[in-house]
Amino acid sequence: MLVPIVGLLAGVLLGLVLQVNVGIEFARYTAVAILAAFDSVLGAIRAELDGVYDERIFISGFVVNALVAVLLTFVGDRLGLDLYLVALLAFGLRIFQNVALIRRHFL
Repeated sequence: MLVPIVGLLAGVLLGLVLQVNVGIEFARYTAVAILAAFDSVLGAIRAELDGVYDERIFISGFVVNALVAVLLTFVGDRLGLDLYLVALLAFGLRIFQNVALIRRHFL
């Protein structure tokens, strides 16, 4: 359970310290990758609260979700479609569901 939280905190701290600027041409890719990562972290927290957390599932989901989201965005760019919106919508819905379940757990 510590891996997702430590990774999230390390990523936020590195982002604040390094102040990396992402070019406008990569903004979509960065947005979907960050959303996929955040979805994975919240899913890991929810899994831990449910007592079914598995580090291998978290790490593989983290990587695969980010890759699929970036690949979907890339294919959409090549086709001239805004397919990144599909990833944003899917991850956004899952984030809200995970937050709701985490909130219910504590209430």
